[in-house]
Amino acid sequence: MGAVFTCSIDDGDLLDRKTAELLAKHGLAGTFFIPITNREGFQVLSSADIRTLGKRFEIGSHTFDHCYLNSTNIDEARYQISEGKKRLEDLLGKEAEGFCYPGGQYRQEHIETVKACGFRYARTTMNLCCDAGVDRFEMPTTLQFYPHDRSVYLRNFIKWGRWSARSEALRLVLGHSGWVERLYALFDHACREGGVFHLWGHSKEIEEVNAWHEFDLFLAHVAASVATEDRLTNAQLAERGTIEDPSLV
Repeated sequence: MGAVFTCSIDDGDLLDRKTAELLAKHGLAGTFFIPITNREGFQVLSSADIRTLGKRFEIGSHTFDHCYLNSTNIDEARYQISEGKKRLEDLLGKEAEGFCYPGGQYRQEHIETVKACGFRYARTTMNLCCDAGVDRFEMPTTLQFYPHDRSVYLRNFIKWGRWSARSEALRLVLGHSGWVERLYALFDHACREGGVFHLWGHSKEIEEVNAWHEFDLFLAHVAASVATEDRLTNAQLAERGTIEDPSLV
């Protein structure tokens, strides 16, 4: 049947340039969620880098300065959401359609603000989903490119709900001892089921765990398995629509 594939990379680290090169090498689409600056002191891509990246990939907003929305008041949250969008659009000369909640932290009031600011969708840090989710402003992912302990998957599973829809993915990742094996097992499952595989991560973490070779090999596997028309940005996945069958929730 084949899967739909999308990839999203967070935080706008300078190493996003390397991630972009590998995605382009394999003819894959992707979305980079970028803050204008980073309150934690990490360097982010320059304006020129963002414009260059935006010629080939989708650029989405990640607040103005990587603010965890649950840690601030609603006025600051509104500023972070709206200013991040405005500044990105000024840089790119086009609309920033997508938003990603830093740290996966948000409340309903933040969803409403994201909508009011004109975003078309928003991505969360829910893992273990092989579909586009049930709400385009709470877009899930399938797996993070990182060597997590099994307990991280369990906590994510418990936190985010939709347990029936996500239980098979949880079974698959817990059934493999290595994180790379989990990655391939879940991707191959999405291909068999004709589902969505949404890979996400951080370029700086790929560097930290010295996994560029593994990332390259996995993208080659994806490119060999996914039709060109099914290699999507996050925005394109959102446009295809969320699932409508209540039994899959």
